[in-house]
Amino acid sequence: MEPESATPSHPAVTTCYRHAKVESHVGCTRCERFICPDCMREAAVGHQCPECVREGARSIRRARTVVGGRVSAVPLVTYVLIGLNVLAYLAESVRPEVVDRFEMLGRGLVGPDGGHYLWVAGHSPEYHLEGVADGEWYRLLTGAFLHLPPTGGTFGILHIVMNMVCLWNLGRVVEAQLGRVRYLALYLLAALGGSVLVLLIAPDDATVGASGAIFGVGAAYYVLARRLGADMSQVNRFMAGLLLWLVISAGVTSWQGHLGGLLAGGAVTLAYAYAPRDHRRPWIQAGAGVALLALLVVCALAKAAQLT
Repeated sequence: MEPESATPSHPAVTTCYRHAKVESHVGCTRCERFICPDCMREAAVGHQCPECVREGARSIRRARTVVGGRVSAVPLVTYVLIGLNVLAYLAESVRPEVVDRFEMLGRGLVGPDGGHYLWVAGHSPEYHLEGVADGEWYRLLTGAFLHLPPTGGTFGILHIVMNMVCLWNLGRVVEAQLGRVRYLALYLLAALGGSVLVLLIAPDDATVGASGAIFGVGAAYYVLARRLGADMSQVNRFMAGLLLWLVISAGVTSWQGHLGGLLAGGAVTLAYAYAPRDHRRPWIQAGAGVALLALLVVCALAKAAQLT
C-alpha cells in the first residue's frame, strides 16, 4: 500500500528540523528550515534557529579597547586579586608563621630554635640560610599577597585595608582599559618588579604587601590617561599623591618595592598603549612583557648568586 500523497485536501505536514515529532509552520529567516516554538530565537526580522544564532554570534566582531583588550563590564581579575589578598590575610591571622614562610626575603637565617634572624657574616653553623638566596624563588611573588599581620596592631589592619581600597578604585579602571589578560600580566610583573628591586637593594629586609603591584597599576592608570587624552589635572594630582607616598614610604615601608612596581608597571603599560594598532600589536605587547620578565629573572639570578 503506497503512502498518501499531499493533495489540496491533505496538505503535507511540516515538522521542526530539531524535533521531528513537533508540527511546525514557521521557518528560520536565515536557513529557512522549519522550527518549533522551543527552537525559535527572536531576530531583527522574524525568528532564527539556534544554529543560525550561534553562527551569527561567531561572525560578530567583539569590541576592543584602545590597547586591544576585550571589553568587559565585570572587573573579574580585580575581584579575584582582592579575594586572594584577603584569603592570605586570614591565613596569616590563623597561622602567623605563614608570614615568615612566604614573605619577600632575599637572605636571612633560621636559628637552631626555629626562629628567623637577619643575616650576619660569619654566622654560627647552627644557623642556616633561607630566602631567595637559598632557592626560595616563590617569595618573589608570594610576598606581594601578604600584609602585616593583625599582631602588628592597628597599622597591620590598615595596611591591607588601604591597599585593597586602592586596588578596588584603580584596578577596575585599568582592567576595563587593558582587558583581563593584559591586566593580570601587568599586576604580576609589577609585583615581581617590586620584589626584585628589594632583592637588589635591600636583600636582608623582609617585606610584605601588595603595594608594589598597586604602584604598577597606578603607573598604568597614568599612562592610559595620557594615551586616551583624558583631562590630566585630576590624574596629575593623583600621581603627585602617589609620588609623595613613595617618598614618605622610605621611612615607613619598603620604598624599593614601591619604586620597582612603579617602574615595571609603567614600562609594560607603555608597550601596551603605544604598540601599533595592526596585526603586530599583540606580538609587540607580549614581547615587551616577556622581555621585562627576562630582565627581572636575570637580575634576580645574578643577585642570588652574589648573595650565596
